[in-house]
Amino acid sequence: MLWFLLLFTAWAAAGLSCARLCIASVASARPTRPAPAAKRELSLYEAAFLAGGPQRVTELTLVSMHRRRMLLLAHTGWATVVDPDGEDELERSVIGAIGPAGQARIAAVRAAASAADAVRTLADRLVHAGLAVPDAARTNVASAVRTVQAATVLTLALAATALLMLPQDHASRGPVLAWFVLPLVLTLGSLAIARIEVHPYARWASPDGQRLLGTLADHGHGGERAVLTAVAVRGVGALDDPQLRAALASGRTAHRSH
Repeated sequence: MLWFLLLFTAWAAAGLSCARLCIASVASARPTRPAPAAKRELSLYEAAFLAGGPQRVTELTLVSMHRRRMLLLAHTGWATVVDPDGEDELERSVIGAIGPAGQARIAAVRAAASAADAVRTLADRLVHAGLAVPDAARTNVASAVRTVQAATVLTLALAATALLMLPQDHASRGPVLAWFVLPLVLTLGSLAIARIEVHPYARWASPDGQRLLGTLADHGHGGERAVLTAVAVRGVGALDDPQLRAALASGRTAHRSH
């Protein structure tokens, strides 16, 4: 009956990890502030942060400055300063990230500007308004997902061990395997639900932030505003210029933005 102890371990790991994921998901969705006013409109920077985090904010800033001929973004992955006078703190942080030489790799500029004080101030303002998920809540959800993934691997390993302990012709091999399938279904189902339900808002935007993001489709019917809105909400993949997309894809860290 040693396999029963392995089964108990699998069930305990699956149950505890899935419970932790549920608790973390509920906490990330719980508003920490009163709901924002219905008539509140997001700035493009705010929309970019809620849709894709600090990196999206920096990419929006780079695109905006490039289109206004303040920067030249080459498809080879280099950013060159044309006009060093930024109009706001985010633009000045990008220029500062490029450095006194006036030219730097876009990947390095993106990383430095995304970690700048201007982006942190923007994030704090959105968290205070109840539109962005605090760092601690995002971290808890990500950690809980990793725990469920680990429980899935553990369940598979314990099931394989249990089967190896039984003779090949043992009549209980089928039922034993079936008992291990149940915690596996629990963990895999939890991961699938988290992928669908948790990911859209647990990364950056709170449910209130997501609702405001949804209203941006009604703004900016054509023109420069529409282009920048598309970049803020959908990322640089929304750009029509293939060379600009190639420039911004240079050295981009692999993560899902929304």
